[in-house]
Amino acid sequence: MKVFPIREAATTLFLPEGAAPRPGGPVLDRRGRNLRDLRISVTDRCNFRCIYCMPREVFGEDHPFLPREALLSFEEITRVARRFVALGVRKIRITGGEPLLRKDVDRLIAMLAGIGGVELTLTTNGALLSRLAQRLKAAGLHRVTVSLDALDDATFQRMSDTDLPVSRVLEGIDAAHEAGLGPIKVNMVVKRGTNDHCIEAMARHFRGSGHILRFIEFMDVGGSNGWKMDEVLPSREVIARIGRLFPLEPVDPNYAGEVAERWRYRDGAGEIGVISSVTRAFCSGCTRMRLSTEGKLYTCLFARSGHDLRALLRGGAGDDRLDAAIAAVWQRREDRYSEIRTAATAATQKIEMSYIGG
Repeated sequence: MKVFPIREAATTLFLPEGAAPRPGGPVLDRRGRNLRDLRISVTDRCNFRCIYCMPREVFGEDHPFLPREALLSFEEITRVARRFVALGVRKIRITGGEPLLRKDVDRLIAMLAGIGGVELTLTTNGALLSRLAQRLKAAGLHRVTVSLDALDDATFQRMSDTDLPVSRVLEGIDAAHEAGLGPIKVNMVVKRGTNDHCIEAMARHFRGSGHILRFIEFMDVGGSNGWKMDEVLPSREVIARIGRLFPLEPVDPNYAGEVAERWRYRDGAGEIGVISSVTRAFCSGCTRMRLSTEGKLYTCLFARSGHDLRALLRGGAGDDRLDAAIAAVWQRREDRYSEIRTAATAATQKIEMSYIGG
């Protein structure tokens, strides 16, 4: 069995004094992209073993996950988030692994909500959502995105490598809706030959529900999911297939840099989205930075290494020093992996999605 590393050594951040960005000014990378979004992974653990993210042959039951002392504390996460907001971030998404496995995650949500001036969202597989939705809403969470790759148990369990029924996830979606954590987005990763036969059924189920179903092309994230280009179903085919059943029309983006291409049903029964990272790269509008569970910064979902912010946090660095470190990482950024993807780049070693968050 080939074993793929999950973490790699991070770049240590050493910056000159006084390197902090100008207060109030935008932080731009080398391609002129703003820093506007932060994704925070709060755990590298998950209760699923999805074949495109945490395949069991690599992430078995005895897999060595991060020890508790390596994880950023809620206080450390909140301090970092506050610095990002000061630098212009306006949206924070909590991810994992499965973020609802982090004990008392609603307390972290409340701490982050106390920062103010930021949209606070969370992505989950939904298995624990029914019992936590009300607590998350009460803590200050605005929205949830739920991953769901099929509606029939056989396909769902094959994709997620779990024995849980689909009904558990659907109960979580209902609970999130009742709690007011909407509009809820439902993400379906489409893998040709595995679950692409479920596209129409998913569209029928969520059409008219008020939830936004989004179809994501199977991506070459990490090095363990066995990605092959012939298993990618292009988004244009998804739209064509749904459009034959329910006529669609394009919708303008909600904001600059939105990753999903929006479509709505012409009869007013709601909208769907497609995320085409493989066939229609959106790197030019990417505004996202990622903070790993143990405090490393990543500037791309397809990155090979990160930048160690935890060392500064635990080494006594002041806020100006943290601002300078974050800004310097972003200002050196020139990532555009999906625009330059080839068979050769797809085969390179990359950080695993379960570690960095989606």
